[in-house]
Amino acid sequence: MGISRLFIVNRGEIALRIIRTCRVMGIEAVLAVSEADKDSLPARLADRTVRVGPASASESYLNIPVIVTTAKAVGADAVHPGYGFLSEVPELAEKCEENGLIYVGPHHDHIRKMGNKLVARSLAIECGVPVLPGSEKVSSFEEAETVVDDIGLPVMLKAASGGGGRGMKIVTKKEEVKSLFDSAAAEAQAAFGDGTLYVEKYIANARHIEVQVLGDKYGNAIHLGERDCSTQRRHQKLVEEAMAPNISEDLRQDIRNSAVALTENISYESVGTVEFIVDQDEGTFYFLEMNTRIQVEHPVTEMVTGIDLIQEQIKVANGEKLSFLQEDIAFLGHAIECRVNAESPEEGFRPTPGLISEWNIPQGPGIRVDSHCYQGYMVPVFYDSLIAKVIVCGKDRQDAIYRMLAALEEFTVEGVQTTIPFIKQILQSKDFLSGHVHTRILETLALVK
Repeated sequence: MGISRLFIVNRGEIALRIIRTCRVMGIEAVLAVSEADKDSLPARLADRTVRVGPASASESYLNIPVIVTTAKAVGADAVHPGYGFLSEVPELAEKCEENGLIYVGPHHDHIRKMGNKLVARSLAIECGVPVLPGSEKVSSFEEAETVVDDIGLPVMLKAASGGGGRGMKIVTKKEEVKSLFDSAAAEAQAAFGDGTLYVEKYIANARHIEVQVLGDKYGNAIHLGERDCSTQRRHQKLVEEAMAPNISEDLRQDIRNSAVALTENISYESVGTVEFIVDQDEGTFYFLEMNTRIQVEHPVTEMVTGIDLIQEQIKVANGEKLSFLQEDIAFLGHAIECRVNAESPEEGFRPTPGLISEWNIPQGPGIRVDSHCYQGYMVPVFYDSLIAKVIVCGKDRQDAIYRMLAALEEFTVEGVQTTIPFIKQILQSKDFLSGHVHTRILETLALVK
């Protein structure tokens, strides 16, 4: 008996993305919405919409008891968490299992293990995946100083229980260890309820390259190529592309093979992303983390492979084998995704919620726009500021860049400020055009303070 009714616990463009795949698969899409999202485009297009709480995410999209109770009440077979919110919270997967609901994602044990960066690091070491020089848990700044003496500066203090730039501090001087340790621990405690830190060597001239993986319960594990996510601001990705430019084919294959080795080693079932840091000076790579969910940037992989990752995720959750073998995967062209946020770069990327008075998205060959917005939509103040993802695919990287610039020129949004002009600056910079991207590219270009 397959999944016939899917309860979607998310909002915005990813909720709409899942709804559209459900339609293709003949699955009824039931959407959980907060009070703030009851009139959203996903709410209009879902087969059924159920309010699960007020605008506050903690009382709606993050309320596990209400989510599970509602999923059962509407007769859902399965629950899809999308990305963000509950997508990497093992308790949701556990509660679904306890209540006879299929969780569209990996087993809760995988979410828990890979969500703890120290455990994930140990699992990577077990299967021969290289990791950065670093430590186990450090309980005090004195312990952190000992690690610094051992591996040398610069280092990064990192939260064991989370990511996204929270609880992360770069240490370049030994006298900074205490203040930055206290700051990182407090930030980690506030963000994740766990102030545990560890220390890793910091790579200044780094690339952020991640591999899309997919595994099933029959022991099959494959990769769908890599994505370069180096163009970031404060550890938040702005531009992603597939495939990674300016790396050797040997390094590319080593990174891909390492991602599959880790996926196989833990018997992973679902879509996932294994992230790596590449030291451009040394030509080496190191395991960073594994994200046990669909990624914001998954469309670039879909554009170059022609594979619907949400569909594969649902099929695997339904107990089916992967639809293809590694040798069946072909990569065609080059894809780029730009995240468009309702923010003001001139004011430190201050969110700019409000009414969208004009909305004209780009169209044409090789252009895809994933968005839940429309003319007359009120961008709410309660959630993240992502309003669209523009994805293009060209015959090569240069063609994709020009196609993206043309698409962004055509993209018209009035009523709220957006990051479109800022993104165009990045794409036209000499470093980006040449493929010399790294995690500090925006600082080098003096585009952010």
